Amino acid sequence: MTSKSDKASEDLWVFGYGSLMWRPGFEFLERRNARLVGAHRALCVLSFVHRGTPEKPGLVLGLDRGGNCQGIAYRVAKAKRAETIDYLRAREQVTMVYREAWRRVWLDHDPQQSIQALCYMVDRGHPQYAGRLTLAEQLHYCRQGHGRSGACRDYVLAAVKELETLGVRDADMRNLGERLKGTHEQAQ
Repeated sequence: MTSKSDKASEDLWVFGYGSLMWRPGFEFLERRNARLVGAHRALCVLSFVHRGTPEKPGLVLGLDRGGNCQGIAYRVAKAKRAETIDYLRAREQVTMVYREAWRRVWLDHDPQQSIQALCYMVDRGHPQYAGRLTLAEQLHYCRQGHGRSGACRDYVLAAVKELETLGVRDADMRNLGERLKGTHEQAQ
């Protein structure tokens, strides 16, 4: 595994699979469609800060082991490398439910173009790791969760929209999104 100090003189690549896809929050030189092999996107993290509270957790995406994940790779100028990593740590590691990792990511789904990217993998041993939840459990957390960054429902709907924009077919996320939209329309 390459450490941060070994690559300090290079541009930084960051892999986004959740809110980093539609709201990176840092300056970047390039944004590319990308695929990470060996991990998949899952609504498997109880959110105690950004989309919920410890009393009423929300649910957010985690990068969990196994499978593969389509997302976005961002190239950040080497001059912004340390600043970007500091920002990401403050954003992604508030409760330490994610582990910082360097993983090989393929750009534009081209087997000839791969880079090492910084990603945030879910820590399965962390108390906020929810594992695989039923649709009813997901709906419960998504409906109740509201935290520092807003409503959990809005987060899930933004994720569904971004996945559709990228052409990613995720029937479970789409089904959850449709149920959450239906709930909102009934409440109005």
